[in-house]
Amino acid sequence: MQNIQMVDLHSQYASLEPDIDRAIKEVLQSCQFINGEAVKTFAEHLANYLGVKHVIPCANGTDALQIALMALGLKPGDEVITTPFTFVATAEVIALLQLKPVFIDVNPCTFTLNEYLLEQVITEKTKAIIPVHLFGQAANMEAIMRIAKAHEISVIEDNAQAIGADFLFKDGSSKKLGTIGRVGCTSFFPSKNLGGYGDGGALFTDEDELAVKIRMIANHGSEKKYYHDEVGVNSRLDTLQAAILNVKLAHLDNFNRARQAAASYYTNQMQSWRTITTPKIARYSTHVFHQYTILIEENRDAVQKTLMEAGISTAVYYPVPLHLQKAYQNNRYQLGDFPVSEELSKKVLSLPMHTALTEDIQQFIIQHLEKALLL
Repeated sequence: MQNIQMVDLHSQYASLEPDIDRAIKEVLQSCQFINGEAVKTFAEHLANYLGVKHVIPCANGTDALQIALMALGLKPGDEVITTPFTFVATAEVIALLQLKPVFIDVNPCTFTLNEYLLEQVITEKTKAIIPVHLFGQAANMEAIMRIAKAHEISVIEDNAQAIGADFLFKDGSSKKLGTIGRVGCTSFFPSKNLGGYGDGGALFTDEDELAVKIRMIANHGSEKKYYHDEVGVNSRLDTLQAAILNVKLAHLDNFNRARQAAASYYTNQMQSWRTITTPKIARYSTHVFHQYTILIEENRDAVQKTLMEAGISTAVYYPVPLHLQKAYQNNRYQLGDFPVSEELSKKVLSLPMHTALTEDIQQFIIQHLEKALLL
């Protein structure tokens, strides 16, 4: 068995081929490639799935984050709190809008924003918090929302990696991630749990006026053609991607259950190993395992190389925390300021995770990982 990839998009396509091909053909026959009917249909179906009033599709997940910040009316110099242990897009949009990123470290078990550190960095300039639902599970939104409400700060959920996951509140209720803050953002990059065959993204909100503003900003700041009331951008989900995503949305819960089953198998097989730590599942959320990420206590890079030589793809998310990236280094943050994020960057290793993993494939991975660790 060779060449085991991190993501198997081909097998997923094969399982949905007739429906996806039909959806694509309908778009081609309509020739409505921009803002076609499938975009509206997908937005409505996704809103119903999430239990949110408004879904506004856009061109990609990075645009979604930028549009959210623009729609909230933040001004240059305003502070936005987030985590340094995430993909660069989270901080990138803050910098692009001349806002000030303020980092706090992550929880060592969930790898998400540590809510216990949040109030320490809030100032009068703090206008937004962007918790990242990393690798498939939630930041502690109940605690974050309580703090944000007390300080009148907006919350933008970066939900690019956890669509379909549920947050479980202490009163027994639940909500889909991305629908708890003022705005939720997601990406439909092909490898995501709900992924298209190109770029795509969306924003979610229950606020009517905010939804109007988001739509305007995503459409050159225009509500009526050739009349521009806001400074906006050009960010659209094309009709072909919407048609594909609409087919895949109907299977999202099954996709996520397949990921959870694969994660459970990994964990059960490796739970007694002393040199690694398997993923923890927070008590307050379900986990949809966009990634299955273990911690390797020693020689992570050597282990990764050994697996690669056996034909097993793995990935390191993320090898350099954002505060140490060249583009974001400044006098405020130094090596050692965020010890959990820095330690994770040296130890994390994500194993293959997708909807077509079989026990035979996983057992092959586990056997070679065991050899690489010299257990």
